[in-house]
Amino acid sequence: MANKENTQDIEETHVDGNPHDDIATETEATSEVSELDQLKSDLEAEKDKFLRLFAEFENYKRRTTKERLELFKTAGQEVIQSLLPVMDDFDRAMAEIEKAKDKELTKGVGLISNKFKETLKSKGLEEMKVKAGDTFDAELHEAITQIPAPTKKMVGKIVDVIEKGYTLGDKVIRFPKVVTGK
Repeated sequence: MANKENTQDIEETHVDGNPHDDIATETEATSEVSELDQLKSDLEAEKDKFLRLFAEFENYKRRTTKERLELFKTAGQEVIQSLLPVMDDFDRAMAEIEKAKDKELTKGVGLISNKFKETLKSKGLEEMKVKAGDTFDAELHEAITQIPAPTKKMVGKIVDVIEKGYTLGDKVIRFPKVVTGK
């Protein structure tokens, strides 16, 4: 009979205290904690994703800005390159006109030539400074031919400049054509 009473007490305890409520409460609390952890984890993942996307966008803006600046610097490169032979013709014409000793003609053509050169200079064109006696550098000069050096000092040096070289910004758009001494 004692067993029956104990069983009855246990049943009453279960009915009164409902042990399943304790388990349910613990499960809900664990579920809420794991759900909270999951939400925090998801939030961190989204933050990381956002930061990476933002950094990628900033890099894109910086890269396109740099490309745009480069494009503006060399936008007229083809046009300027096509005008270089005209500038060479002006130089040759000035040399011949000066031989004729016609001061007014020399002055007029000189003004036109200077205006043309200044216009190209304002667009970023710079003449490369090369003269006879400079050391030949294959990365900066284009050797047309080699001749016997007039003196021992001229071996490996530039003997004559056939055609001027030009840069547009920091970029060489035409290398100077030179004759070197061997």
